[in-house]
Amino acid sequence: MARQEDELTVLEPRTGRVPVDIGELFRYRELFYFLAKRDIKVRYKQTVLGGLWAVIQPVFAMLVFSVFFGRMARMPSDGVPYPVFVYAGLLPWTYFANATAAAGDSMVSSSNIITKVYFPRLIVPGAAAFAGLLDLFIASFVLGGLMLWYGICPGYGLLWFPVLTGLTFLCAVGAGLWLAALNVQYRDIRYVIPFLIQLWLFASPVIYPSSVVPERYRWLAALNPMSGVIAAFRSSLLGSGVPDPVSLGISSAVIAFLFVSGLYYFRRMERSFADVV
Repeated sequence: MARQEDELTVLEPRTGRVPVDIGELFRYRELFYFLAKRDIKVRYKQTVLGGLWAVIQPVFAMLVFSVFFGRMARMPSDGVPYPVFVYAGLLPWTYFANATAAAGDSMVSSSNIITKVYFPRLIVPGAAAFAGLLDLFIASFVLGGLMLWYGICPGYGLLWFPVLTGLTFLCAVGAGLWLAALNVQYRDIRYVIPFLIQLWLFASPVIYPSSVVPERYRWLAALNPMSGVIAAFRSSLLGSGVPDPVSLGISSAVIAFLFVSGLYYFRRMERSFADVV
C-alpha cells in the first residue's frame, strides 16, 4: 500500500520590490482585530481607573498648560478660552503621540509571535495604532463637556472630525512604520522615540496657535504633518468650521508621503524581521 508523502511548505522572503498584498491583509483581518483588542486589554488590565486613563493624561496636561502658558505666560488662544483651546490641540496630539510610540515598539514587543508564525507584519503596527482610537473617542467627550461649559457650539464643523481623525491615524501609522522597522534593526530607537515625540510636541501648535507664526512662514510650519491637522481640529470644532485649505493640504501631502515611504521601508526590511527581532 503506497504511503502518501507529507507536503512541506517552505516560506522564503521575496526578492526585489515587495508590493503590499491587500488581499492577504484582508484575509488576516481577524488577527488585526485580535491584536488591537489585546493591546486594549493589556493597557487597562488590573487597573483601578480603567478607561479613565484615556482622559487623565490630556486633562492633566490641559491643567498644567492652562496654568503655566494660559495664566502665567498669557499665551494667545485666538479668542477661545485657553483650557478649551489647548485641550482641542491635545486631543489629536495625545492620540498621535501614544499611537506612534506603540506602533514604533510593536515589532519588538511582539517578537514572540513574529518568530513563530507567518502573517503580514504590517498588521502589528497597524493594530497598535488602531487600538489607540478608543482613547481618542473617550477623550473627545471631555472636549464636548468643556465646549458645553464655555458655551461653544461646533456646528457643521463637527463633520470634519472623522476626516481629521483618519489623517491623524495615517500620520501615526506612517511614523510608526518607520520607527518599528528601525527599532528592529537598532534597539536604541526605543529610547529615541519619547525624546522625538517630546520635541515634536513643541514643534506643533498644541500650546500655541498657528497665528503666532508669521504668515509668510506658515507653509513651512505646515510641513510638520500634525501642524495642519491640529489647526484644522481647532478651526472646525471651535472656530469657523472650515479648516485652512493651504495648511491642511500641505500637511495632508506630507502625511501621504510619510505613510507611503514608511510602508515602502517597512516592507523592504520585513524579510529580515524574524531573524533579528
